[in-house]
This record gives sequence, C-alpha cells and structure tokens, in this order.
Amino acid sequence: MIPPTFEYARPGSVEEAVRALSGAGEDAKVLAGGQSLLPLLRLRLAFPELVVDVGRVPGLSGVREEGGTLVVGAMTTHHDVIGDPLVRRYAGLLAAATARVGDPAVRHRGTVGGSLAHADPAGDLPAVALALDAELVAVGPGGRRSIPAREFFVDYLQTALEPEELLVEIRIPKTDGWGFHYEKFHRVAQSWAVVGVAALVRRDDGHIAEARIGLTNMGSTPLRATTTEEALTARGDARAVARAAESAAEGTRPSQDLSGSPEYRAHLARVLTRRAVLAAAGMG
Repeated sequence: MIPPTFEYARPGSVEEAVRALSGAGEDAKVLAGGQSLLPLLRLRLAFPELVVDVGRVPGLSGVREEGGTLVVGAMTTHHDVIGDPLVRRYAGLLAAATARVGDPAVRHRGTVGGSLAHADPAGDLPAVALALDAELVAVGPGGRRSIPAREFFVDYLQTALEPEELLVEIRIPKTDGWGFHYEKFHRVAQSWAVVGVAALVRRDDGHIAEARIGLTNMGSTPLRATTTEEALTARGDARAVARAAESAAEGTRPSQDLSGSPEYRAHLARVLTRRAVLAAAGMG
C-alpha cells in the first residue's frame, strides 16, 4: 500500500531533532532503522504529519564502557551489536537475543533504540532490557533524563518517552560472569515470538545466587517473572529449576490471537523458562 502524506526532516544533531519533534508534538514520528515504522506507514496504521529521520545524527551509534556500565548508542544496528566485543563480553544476553531478531536484512538496518522505542511486547529486545536492568536515556527540551527499563514500557506500543524526546542511548550494568540464554518459540523463521524468555543467572558455590527472567509477549508490555526469580534463589538442581519455572506465568496477561490462546502461551512460558534457566545456569 502507499503510505500517507507527511513532511520529512533530516536533522544534523540531537538538538535539531528535539526541536523538530517539539514543533510537531504527537504528530511526529522518529525514523531510526525503519524496520518498525515503515511497515506501519505502508499499512496506514500510522499517520504522522512529520517524520524525523535521525539516521545521520552523529554520536548516536556505537558501544563504549563507562566503569561498570556498558553504553549502547540508540542508533547502533542489530548487526553491530551482535558482533561487538564489548557487548559479547559484558552483556552476552543482548548479543544472543539480538541474533534472533528478524533476518539478516532486518538486522543490518534495524536499530536497538528503534526496537525498544517501538515497544512491541512480541519484540525480542524489550524483555532483554528488563532482564539486564537497563536504563534508557532520552533527550528533550529540558535536557537528558534516564528511565529505568521497568518504567519505560507503559502499554502496548507505548513508552514513557514524551513526544518531544529522543532516545539516545541504553545503559546496561555489566553482567560478565553471569550465565545467559534467550529461548524463543515462533512458528516460522523471521516471525515475531509467540513467547520468549530472557534468562540471566549468577551462580555461587554451585547454587543460583541470583536470577533475572524477562518474558516476551506475555502481556501488553514485557514482564519480569519475579515469582520464579525468587524461587530460584539458592537452588542448584534441575528439579528445583523445573518447580520454579511452573510459576513463570503468574501475574501475566497473555493475548489471544491466531498464534495461540492465553493458556497456550502460559504453558509455553513455563516450558521455555525451564529451558532458558537450565541453559543459562549450565545445567541444560
């Protein structure tokens, strides 16, 4: 289909982008990699009056260290994240999950920030950001502010970003030494996850000292399986992991669609959580 008519701006700096967004308010959309926005435009599911293309804004891509934190520029492509040595060393879960996003063409164009700002609960990276305890940094007319991932995702395709704000970077506490695994069930290659589980596990003296579990497509936002996380503490055998995984769907509200019923998704969450935790803990 032919997209609706809109004005187009290509700012040369973050400040110019913020000014453009401020002028249009809720009638503006940010174009990053375009892998989420362009399909919405073609299907006429989005009707912006202004599209702000930040593809040539300097300083929004790349990965760097700041002490115990890994900083990923919002415009860093999935492809670059997967191969980045700092990401692979300090945030292996992000690299592993990003490798499951779409197909090679999508991964070469799509960006980490674009995926997170789109906030599709079936997307792979929002649940990963939750599990990593990431913070998302936005710039607006009032300056910079940092938003914890647990507060960033508000509802289906809705975030805590204000209309005039631009997501500029993702800050991730280093998790080197943690085990990790991303388990995803989808019906065909390159499709959205029916359910996904992002697991991080820190072991101590043969037992699980801490676990973080992010759930993909188990509600209108990504979720943490907090009951399972608590049940895994001080556990060290596969049977205990299986028992803890039985509570993975507690507090979730999975949708009903052609891919499955809420009951089916709850079953998948339990099965995939068990698999992901066992793999992350080196027990699978």
